[in-house]
Amino acid sequence: MAAYEYQAVDAKGKTQKGLIEADTARQARQQLRGMNLMPLEVGVVSSRESDTGKRRSRDKLNVQTLSLITRQLATLISAGQPIESAYHAVSRQTPKPAAKRVLLAVRARVLEGYALSDALRDYPRIFDSMYCASVHAGEQSGLLDIVMERLADHMEARQDLQRRTGQALIYPILLSVVAFGLVSALLTFVVPKIVQVFEGFDQELPMVTTWLIAISDFFKNYGLALIISVIVLALVYAQLLKLPGFRLLRDRIYLRLPLISYLVRLSNTARFTRTMSILVSSGVTALDSMHISTEVINNQPIKAAVQKAASRVREGEHISVSLDNTGYFSPLVVQLVQNGEASGKLGDMMERSARAEENEFAGVTALFIGLFEPAMILLMGMVVLFIVVAILIPIFDMNELV
Repeated sequence: MAAYEYQAVDAKGKTQKGLIEADTARQARQQLRGMNLMPLEVGVVSSRESDTGKRRSRDKLNVQTLSLITRQLATLISAGQPIESAYHAVSRQTPKPAAKRVLLAVRARVLEGYALSDALRDYPRIFDSMYCASVHAGEQSGLLDIVMERLADHMEARQDLQRRTGQALIYPILLSVVAFGLVSALLTFVVPKIVQVFEGFDQELPMVTTWLIAISDFFKNYGLALIISVIVLALVYAQLLKLPGFRLLRDRIYLRLPLISYLVRLSNTARFTRTMSILVSSGVTALDSMHISTEVINNQPIKAAVQKAASRVREGEHISVSLDNTGYFSPLVVQLVQNGEASGKLGDMMERSARAEENEFAGVTALFIGLFEPAMILLMGMVVLFIVVAILIPIFDMNELV
């Protein structure tokens, strides 16, 4: 039984779209007619390479939806429900059409005799290699419900971290935008009217006032061009990021900046250790886990170094030694991995190292944001003080002449 997308007209002449399950397209049309719908288009739900780019672009689920679906599937499977029944039940209660389409398509593939992990691989933009490898290991070990619970925990933790980071950045970004807007408005509209008072002075204006007038004239004459230039540069930068060579150059620059380098290394190694801990705990071999976990690393030099480390592990080197030789993992992570290799609890040790690095990253980020707020307020105060001093000094000089 396959899933079909349909477009039909009801008795009132309104067009309706939805999903329906049937063995053939003809049977799907018969079911629609039985529902008092006149079918216009009926097509099987699929994500194969023969599909149009438009269909593949719709097949996207956010982390929140995917984690909820995975949690529900884990609950149903642990209760003894067959895989196809669990996917059918979850698809009936999900309110999002994209999620329903994907779930029914995966269920159809499972009913055709494919393994669940193979069916999930038809949607690489939704189910990444870590997800599929974990599900495959769960199928082989008979612990699919436990594996899916781990995957749901991982996605929820990642979503919570992203949410907390986004909320922490709202105030600094808003403060920066407001500060820049106020200063630009002062220099463009307010300061030019005030400095007109000084045009009749016979004496030379102070240097600070001259600077203020020059800056004000620049914003007044080139403010719009400056804004357009910033937007154009941002668009050009976004296009350049599509070039592998430019991304590699950017990542290398990140690794040379003092504070940025520390945060980039910490975030990437935390993602790697977290992903590897889930894979190893799910039953995936350590070597395969290393290869799969490299895909979550965003920085190209770090990713290349870890891939070389995985190659050395294939040749017989210990995981802890190979990670240490990259120069990007902290001594704590290396020591925990070494203990995990010696005790046979590599998954647990990788999880501890991931938790430690995630907590450290969250702490450093919170500290940076906490320092940014007063620094921004102080900078704003200095700019306002500069404007006030530049205006008051000529006024005081004028009073002395009187």
